[in-house]
Amino acid sequence: MPQDPRSAILAAATAPGIWDVLVIGGGASGLGTAVEAATRGHRTLLLEAQDYAKGTSSRSTKLVHGGVRYLAQGNVGLVREALHERGLLRKNAPHLVRDLGFVVPAYNWWAGPFYGIGLKLYDILAGKLNLGSSKYLGKEAALERAPTLQPEGLMGGILYYDGQFDDARLAVTLLRTLEDHGGVALNYAPVTGLLKEDGKVVGVRFRDLETGREYEVRARAIVNATGVWVDDIRRMENADAKPMLSPSQGTHIVVDRRFLPGDSAIMIPRTDDGRVLFAVPWHDHVVIGTTDTPVSGTSFEPRPLEEEIDFILNTAGRYMNPAPTRADVLSTYAGLRPLVKPADNADTKEISRDHVIRVSEGGLITLTGGKWTTYRRMGEDTVNRAERVAGLPERLTVTPGLHLHGWSEEPRPDPLRVYGSDAERVEALPGADRQLHPELPYTEAELRWGVRHESARTVEDLLARRTRALLLNARASSEAAPRAAAILAEELGQDAAWAEAQARAYQNLAQGYQL
Repeated sequence: MPQDPRSAILAAATAPGIWDVLVIGGGASGLGTAVEAATRGHRTLLLEAQDYAKGTSSRSTKLVHGGVRYLAQGNVGLVREALHERGLLRKNAPHLVRDLGFVVPAYNWWAGPFYGIGLKLYDILAGKLNLGSSKYLGKEAALERAPTLQPEGLMGGILYYDGQFDDARLAVTLLRTLEDHGGVALNYAPVTGLLKEDGKVVGVRFRDLETGREYEVRARAIVNATGVWVDDIRRMENADAKPMLSPSQGTHIVVDRRFLPGDSAIMIPRTDDGRVLFAVPWHDHVVIGTTDTPVSGTSFEPRPLEEEIDFILNTAGRYMNPAPTRADVLSTYAGLRPLVKPADNADTKEISRDHVIRVSEGGLITLTGGKWTTYRRMGEDTVNRAERVAGLPERLTVTPGLHLHGWSEEPRPDPLRVYGSDAERVEALPGADRQLHPELPYTEAELRWGVRHESARTVEDLLARRTRALLLNARASSEAAPRAAAILAEELGQDAAWAEAQARAYQNLAQGYQL
């Protein structure tokens, strides 16, 4: 039986000494900051309360994009920055990011010229890192690209290009990259308090959820990158800290590939609530979303609202033929966006998605806002600030040209493509020839890899984020849970009762992803 890798990670995290940079939060912003710090040579520790990308960072629309909608809002600076980062990520993780054509259908005579001009500006802002030039399509060409577009009244469309990726797999890749550069990361280690001396934050107290034991660790710079939970950490320093965020919920549905059989995505530029709606091919399925619903509270498991599901299906039904129905939904998921409060009471869809860095009187550095596409830039800006705040050596960033773990331009079929250069090692593990479930693309070997090399600790970690079984088909993933639990128990040296409890917990969770 393989040795449980967690014990060595926990020992490294709690070893005597002072870390240069301690990052709280293992989503896009936290992992990006930790990789930035470690690659500059700073001793870096990351603590995650649940699992990497458990929250918002595994629940995106699966796009690496500049933000067409932000261009319409006039936020040219944010779009230019995001397009630049999109190009860098495409170069630094070609095994995870691919170019994707988007068809914007035109059902009015003015729509083609109107959106065409805006998307030409999009091309120009991308500069040398542009993925492809936008162009006008006639009706036949638009239907060739997106055969399930509603043909009645269709006059043509605009084709433009953005990037597509697997969000949770990028998070795992950043985790591996952090480790490659000497950083340490520990999941299931929630921070329970901040250590203060002379009014300054000098460390944190955290609990190991697997043993219940508490530890204290010290660091010169402490970064709060906990997404929609940043205010909880801020209140550990100052109970009266005013909330920074106005969280918003985004919901998606996943349907069969027959609803979008071409090689292109569809972008509906203006829905009834003023947002855009995407239908995106992803892992041989189709993701349709998203919504923008203000919420008052935060949850590790936000649930789609009935009105959000109805909105997505009704909007998609106007533009897609055949139209997906509730019976066609294989999975549905919701994520919470950490939107920074505006000065006035602006609608959440109008709030900027730019990132914000704030430093408290005690030196706690809080990073929030932003989006996956700009994760690297968020990390760079945060470490620049951390070096100044903590008196660390100021060093130049290397991440603009940093190949992420598994970097490979060799084309591999799904599902092994996301492992890049590790794919052959995954295939060498036991179970590489055994499919986990007839309706899922994954093998048993991928689960063993997730436990041995990617810090997976639960069936949910394996089926929701190391593989994407939960999002592709929630019912099938639930049926696969007992076998996944048996493999996990075997890898971690646990007994049958433990495996049964793991499977049952996952199946209860998966019910919330089914209509």
